[in-house]
Amino acid sequence: QVQLVESGGGLVQPGESLKLSCVISGFTFINYAMSWYRQAPGKERELVADISTLGTITNYADSVKGRFTISRDNPKKTVYLQMNSLKPEDTAVYYCRADGRAPGVRGMSFWGKGTLVTISS
Repeated sequence: QVQLVESGGGLVQPGESLKLSCVISGFTFINYAMSWYRQAPGKERELVADISTLGTITNYADSVKGRFTISRDNPKKTVYLQMNSLKPEDTAVYYCRADGRAPGVRGMSFWGKGTLVTISS
């Protein structure tokens, strides 16, 4: 059974930090690029950050560049999103996504169910 389980969401004040985790099971983690998306109320789901299979290449949305860091621990089958200097506009449900890159799994993708992050005073 394929599973992507996010955790670490919650309520924090502006300027504080939060670290999200996504634990993978049911597929070969190293064969998949990973990413974090978010969706705020009334808005489209947007890409926040992504990371290549070995963790050597990362990309960030302009809105989070310099504040967020994506990383992965392949032996632990976990991808992280470290979020610093949080702003109210970062409030959203954050989703973990896996995209197949190895020849046998290209075109396959999976979504987690999301974790809610709320930044408010």
